[in-house]
Amino acid sequence: MTLWMWLLLSCLLAYAWKLLGYLVPASVLRDPRMSRIAGTITIGLLASLTIVNTVASGQTLALDARLGALAAAGIALVFRAPFLVVVLAGAGAAAGLRLLGWS
Repeated sequence: MTLWMWLLLSCLLAYAWKLLGYLVPASVLRDPRMSRIAGTITIGLLASLTIVNTVASGQTLALDARLGALAAAGIALVFRAPFLVVVLAGAGAAAGLRLLGWS
């Protein structure tokens, strides 16, 4: 199969999965356990995407200023800083590390 066939097949499967969600009974969706599970899955997905975008550069691992930015943002989160401060800490750390030549 060509790449376009795989792409179309994955699009079709994703659409079918979304349509399947409409068949889930409302009583299942109202269950508090379902809310906790959905919240946990969302956090896990976001964390994995963040890590992949931080250390991946194409097919290789890249240890550059993005890793320092993630560390600075993580430290700001530990101290319960507001979201804007977390973003600015990460951006400032990345800018500082790139200024020092760690790109």
